[in-house]
Order: sequence, then structure tokens, then C-alpha cells
Amino acid sequence: MIRMLLTHGLLFFVPFIAYAVWVMVVRKAKKDKRFRDGPMLWLSITGIALVIASLVLLAENSRAPLGSQYRPAQVVDGEFVPGGYETPQK
Repeated sequence: MIRMLLTHGLLFFVPFIAYAVWVMVVRKAKKDKRFRDGPMLWLSITGIALVIASLVLLAENSRAPLGSQYRPAQVVDGEFVPGGYETPQK
């Protein structure tokens, strides 16, 4: 859960980081007051759009294949066997 929160938090801050890097590269940070009054609304909207897009992609790609059954993780002969989806044998 923490990893997912950190991932989405990072995705939200990507536009802000990119803007800060761009301002530093152009060397306007010391001369221009627009950095402090920058396009924070548009950066926030872009960050929220990235988070929403990542959540939609996560929901679409994390489904189990049709007709499969989940096999939980287990320890067999002292070795960890990860869980996963299996197609039932007929």
C-alpha cells in the first residue's frame, strides 16, 4: 500500500519537478518572479491527470484472465512458491 501511495505521489509531483528543472536550466529562477507565481494550477491539474491515468491503467491491467482460479502463495518443502492465477485442468 505504501509503495502504491508513493508511486502516485511521485506521479503527481512529476510536473512540478519538470517545471523546476526547466526553470533552473533556463536560469530564470533568480531573475524571474514568475517561478514563485508559476502555473501552479496547470501543474496541479496535470499531476492529477497523471494519477488518474495511472489508476485507470492499474485497474485495466490487474484483472485475472477469464476462467482462471487463484492459487495462493505457499511454502512447499521449505521453498516459497508464489501465488498466481491458473487455468483449471479439465
